[in-house]
Amino acid sequence: MKVNKLRELLRRGEPTLGTRIICPWPGIVEVIGYTGIYDYVEFLSEYGPYDLHDLDNLARAADLVGLSTMIKIDQQPRVYLAERALAAGIQNVLFADIRTVDDAEEAVKAVRMEPKGINGYRLDRRVGYTGVLASAADLVKICDDAVVALMIEKKEAVENLEEILSVKGIDMVQFGPMDYSVSIGLPGEVNHPKVREAEEKVIKTALKMDVAPRAEIGSPEEAERYIALGVRNFNLGIDLRILFNWWRRNGEEVRKIFSKI
Repeated sequence: MKVNKLRELLRRGEPTLGTRIICPWPGIVEVIGYTGIYDYVEFLSEYGPYDLHDLDNLARAADLVGLSTMIKIDQQPRVYLAERALAAGIQNVLFADIRTVDDAEEAVKAVRMEPKGINGYRLDRRVGYTGVLASAADLVKICDDAVVALMIEKKEAVENLEEILSVKGIDMVQFGPMDYSVSIGLPGEVNHPKVREAEEKVIKTALKMDVAPRAEIGSPEEAERYIALGVRNFNLGIDLRILFNWWRRNGEEVRKIFSKI
C-alpha cells in the first residue's frame, strides 16, 4: 500500500513543500515529480473543468513519480467530491469555504470511513478494486491517513477559529487572503492591515492548537516572513500563473526588440 508522504512528514514534524496545478493533464504531475523537489502536488479542482477520470489519472501519475497528492474541492458537494477523490487515489483533501464548526466536522467525516466518519466502503476504489491491491482494513487506514486541510478564508471562520480548530481530525489550515478581503468588504486588498492581522491570527492560533499552518507563496523570498511566524509548510506556485508571468515577461522583451526593427 502506498505511503502518504505528506502525512508521514507531518507526523515527524518536518517541513513540507507542495505545488499547485489547475490543468488536469497528468503529464504535468510527472514533470513536477521529476524535479525531485516537491513532497506533493495539489490539484485545484475548484478553479477549472475536470471529470472523475482525471482524478484517477492524476493519482496514477503521482504514483509513478513518488509524489503525494492533495485536492482542493468546492464548498459543495464537499462530501461527494472528497469521497470520489479518495476513491481515485488522491490522498489528502483541502476543503474550501469553511465557515463554522459544523462545516469543519462535515469535512473530517467526509474523509474518514465509518464508524469514524460517513465515508463508506466502495468496490470502485482504484486502490482497492476487488481487494487485490488493498483490503477493507487498508482502505480504512488510507482514509485515516488522509490529511484534512481547511481554508480559513471567511470572516465568520476567523471569528470562530478556535472552535473550528478544536474539531478532532483537522491537520492543516491555509488562510485565504483574497476571499477574506471580499468577506470583510475590502475586495482584492490582500495587503490591508485587517487582512494581514487576520492571517497572523490564523497562523498563531493554529500553532497554539497544534494544527499545521500552511502558506501559499509565489517565490522563495516570500517564505522568510512566514518562517519568522513559525510556519513550516509551504505551497509554491500555480501552473497557470507561472505560465502567464513567463509569457508576459518574455513577450514584452520580444516586443521591445521589435521596436528596434
